[in-house]
Amino acid sequence: MAKHIFVTGGVVSGLGKGLTASSLGTLLKARGLRVTLQKLDPYINVDPGTMNPFEHGEVFVTEDGGETDLDLGHYERFIDEFLTRNSNATTGSIYQEVLAKERRGDYLGKTVQVIPHITDEIKRRIFALATDDVDVVITEVGGTVGDIEILPFLEAIRQMRLDVGRANVCYVHVTLVPYISPSRELKTKPTQHSVTELRSRGITPDVIVCRSEGELEADLRLKISSMCDVELNAVISAADASSLYELPLIMHDEGLDTVVGQVLGLEQAEVDLTEWEAVVSHVASATAPLRIGIVGKYVSLADAYLSVVEALNHASAAAGVKPTIDWIQAEDAEGLLAEGRLHDLDGIVIPGGFGPRGVEGKIAAANWAREHGVPCLGLCLGMQVMTIEYARNALGLERANSSEFDRSTPHPVIDIMETQRGVTDKGGTMRLGAYIARLKPGSQVAEAYGAEVVSERHRHRFEFNPRYRGRFDASALSCSGTSPDGRLVEFIELEDHPFWVATQGHPEFKSRPTRPAPLFAAFVAAAAARTAATRVEVPQGEAASSEPQVSDETTAGRVRGRRSSQAERPDVAVDRDPVGVGDGPVSRG
Repeated sequence: MAKHIFVTGGVVSGLGKGLTASSLGTLLKARGLRVTLQKLDPYINVDPGTMNPFEHGEVFVTEDGGETDLDLGHYERFIDEFLTRNSNATTGSIYQEVLAKERRGDYLGKTVQVIPHITDEIKRRIFALATDDVDVVITEVGGTVGDIEILPFLEAIRQMRLDVGRANVCYVHVTLVPYISPSRELKTKPTQHSVTELRSRGITPDVIVCRSEGELEADLRLKISSMCDVELNAVISAADASSLYELPLIMHDEGLDTVVGQVLGLEQAEVDLTEWEAVVSHVASATAPLRIGIVGKYVSLADAYLSVVEALNHASAAAGVKPTIDWIQAEDAEGLLAEGRLHDLDGIVIPGGFGPRGVEGKIAAANWAREHGVPCLGLCLGMQVMTIEYARNALGLERANSSEFDRSTPHPVIDIMETQRGVTDKGGTMRLGAYIARLKPGSQVAEAYGAEVVSERHRHRFEFNPRYRGRFDASALSCSGTSPDGRLVEFIELEDHPFWVATQGHPEFKSRPTRPAPLFAAFVAAAAARTAATRVEVPQGEAASSEPQVSDETTAGRVRGRRSSQAERPDVAVDRDPVGVGDGPVSRG
């Protein structure tokens, strides 16, 4: 029987439950166990696919086309396993399934209630992952203890203890131990209240992971142990780290995997963390500066591009360089503003997005990179704007555009996919998941991948218009990767340019700290080569960027304020489409 670990959170959101679960998964896998992870989200959306990125951050796409919570990206990167859509369940999807069963008459006329019907469906989702190929299922419960919306989830995981036996369940609770500056001390009372709230729901934690600025002293550990009724060695100090990839090593030193193993009666095998230690060493030793600009629509919320940032970090660490991310609002790169914002970058990434806001700025950034020999990597929408830029400025196709942004364009070089015509529902209807592409022999992308047949994940409705393929093929821009039938253009690249490459896919989703995404590795290598050849030393003390660098600590803490009001983020309301999704995924990823 598979063992079950449930990770809950208290006090405040954004403490790093997902990273705690991911780190624990890494450690248990390093002990030779077969591990999988799952996220239970309390929101009523069926999935995050229709959410504005400011609401939820990045939508992580699985191999089988699931649009899921960004924590699944952490899970995959840490345990290096492909997860499926079944690893993310929301209140919306659970109620949707229960109501569908009621309509079919599956409940034989009984009154449908939260208990047992909703809780049974939650447990069914958990049990679905406990296959014969899995030793441990780690399930993170989103939200914070005390929230109304997570009560059915807490009741379900409480029942799991009875369903599978106490020896097969471990409850891990992540809480905040805040530092009060005036009194210069860490306070345990929030943790005590959080545990009391959890116990009122029938769950007593076996392990408490305490998030704090600094390491907990012995007296505080003892106090938490005594007041919260947990073993002293089960009070785990999770102080802020300089890199999120240090977390498994920190958690191991704190004994998290040992304590969990004891609770579940797991064999205490030797832990092989050699590969992970090498990752941390590479991150720490990478010092050569590299300034990368990310030209996006949601740059005030770094989590909107979480996998892109992590893929850059992976590739940079492997190359021995330390990236500084210059977050560039797409509108700031429009027209004459482009030179001022882009002139000192070593490389430019143009990521995905939705809606027309900022598209002209992305096009201007692509133009700057092309004309000034700056390495540029386009992802999904990034490939589309690079195609538009080249059509306008190199092929002379005046007013070339995407039919999504300009229905009257005389040259729709980007157009809706044939399979998407007539689709009205927005959720889960894009071209989603992994698709195979064939790469042109000898192309930059083929050399980057070291293969001519590759697979990347997709999330879009619009594509390179095949009616214009001939004009591009006759130019210096090569359609260097296509679908196996040759109809869909998946990769483009510019000849006689250090690196002006784009893909309709999202290679960032498959990047790993131990195995960087090939396209990102090639991009970083090109940017580093340009730096070595052209960079002028920045005087000591001069700031490298007017924008704050995204640190691993920020990512680890997930301090993103993703429910900020429109007054705080006025650009949320700029792109209101007919169905009111705004910057949400109306048509393309």
